[in-house]
Parts: sequence; structure tokens; C-alpha cells
Amino acid sequence: MMAIWQAGTGFVKDFMIAIPPPKPPYTTLASTVKNLEKKGFLKGERYGHGIRYKAKISEGDYKKRFMSGFVSNYFKSNYKELVASFIKDKKLNAADLKEIINLIENPEK
Repeated sequence: MMAIWQAGTGFVKDFMIAIPPPKPPYTTLASTVKNLEKKGFLKGERYGHGIRYKAKISEGDYKKRFMSGFVSNYFKSNYKELVASFIKDKKLNAADLKEIINLIENPEK
């Protein structure tokens, strides 16, 4: 999706250009794009002999949907377990947690 948002409207070959190396095989990217269309994240329109795609969902909405599904599937909708796993893997430290607490206490910032 990042490559699609970066390229805007385009064909699979345009998205391939936007992907940093190592690039996937063209057929793999084409299948992924088709699956994203089936899931409702992209809209495809016939354009000549190809299909031009554009995002149907914003990056922010996609992240919310993805994270909600991810936490539901892997952490049984328990966000504390998600944070605990980051702490156990040393991806978060006390300073990070203080920032998170500040965000919770002051959400308007």
C-alpha cells in the first residue's frame, strides 16, 4: 500500500518502480494488487489494455484497520499484551512508555 500511496494512481509497473529493492517478482506484485482490490482497498479501472489502480482507503484508515485486525488476531484484542510483547523484545523502554502515558493523558497534543 505504501508504494500505491506514493505512486498515486497507476499500473502495477508504476507501483513496482515505487518499491525499494529487493523488488518482488512482477507476478507477485500483480497478485497482491489484485487481492488488495478484492478486499476493497483499491479501485481498478480498465485503461487501454491494462488496469489502472488507485487507493480507495487513506493511509490512516488502512493503518487503523490493519492494527485492529492484527491485535484481534494475534493478541486477542488485548492491547496491553501487544505493548508487553514490545517490552519483552526490548522494542520499548521506560522513556517510550512515559511518552505513551503522556499521549494517553493528553490526547489533544
